[in-house]
Amino acid sequence: MKVIVDNKIPYIKGLIETLADEVIYLPGKDFTPEVVKEADALIIRTRTLCNRQLLEGSKVQFIGTATIGFDHIDTKYCQEAGITWSNCPGCNAGAVEQYVHAALLLLQQEKGLQLKGACLGIVGVGHVGERIRRMAERIGMKVLLNDPPRADAGEQGFTSLDTLAEQCDILTFHTPLIREGKYQTFHLADRTFFQKLQRRPYLLNTSRGEVVETEALLEALDTGTVTEAVIDVWENEPHISQELLNKVFIGTPHIAGYSADGKANATRMVLKAFCHFFHKPSNFHIVLPTSSNAFSENENLRILQLYNPLKDYETLRTNPEHFEQLRGDYPLRRE
Repeated sequence: MKVIVDNKIPYIKGLIETLADEVIYLPGKDFTPEVVKEADALIIRTRTLCNRQLLEGSKVQFIGTATIGFDHIDTKYCQEAGITWSNCPGCNAGAVEQYVHAALLLLQQEKGLQLKGACLGIVGVGHVGERIRRMAERIGMKVLLNDPPRADAGEQGFTSLDTLAEQCDILTFHTPLIREGKYQTFHLADRTFFQKLQRRPYLLNTSRGEVVETEALLEALDTGTVTEAVIDVWENEPHISQELLNKVFIGTPHIAGYSADGKANATRMVLKAFCHFFHKPSNFHIVLPTSSNAFSENENLRILQLYNPLKDYETLRTNPEHFEQLRGDYPLRRE
């Protein structure tokens, strides 16, 4: 069995070799039709576009992506070709919660945003959105939820995007990228959306860059329709908008979910899916790096001591042309 693995997936080296005869590690962008032609399985991240162009005529039977999102996999083609694919829902929910919590605390500390009693609108309430909801309620925020698929399925407790635009002091996006159809999220936050905002909210996006229209957000920041923005995901990554990078409060290179814990979860989940598909025993063990216990007893200080996204912002702002390298070589943090 031959497996090709994205060389930025941590904790997998030494484990996948016990499950396959031949393992090749490559940068995600270097997966080509010639390279994957004789592979039985691909283990990837978002930088590898798995579509007909890459896969047609290959021996690939299984694709595992060590990510929550799977918009880089042409699922329709995979179904037609008989290729099984697997993603890792919820793997980095704790890491994104950590990022959002730290960003909110920094907005309070640096920009005077009073979190207690503020109204937070969560757009997309899956694994990550639920974690954000619980965190926000713990610190005394009012929370409004928007998730049309769940609402249409008959679940209670959801409201419209227009209601969030009218009532929320903070908006945070946690949707998958869906380019068309009833639940389209591509440019969900566009000029029309920003024109509906009533409370000059703070905006956070850790979902997919294309969920928020760049030019519309720039305009909203210029006019004060949006007070501040925290952006981890960008349109046209890795070729991001320098203008937007310079205007946001925090801008990071798509690393909100990049904790050691989240990456270990993803690697564990993708290996289990691999083992299940190929009928292999899944008795591997992933060991995480230890973290220091020398943190403040004050919870807010402790959270920012453990992770402060302003440090990542400074690194990206200084070296925006190294976006992909900063993301690929990101020093893993503990939750």
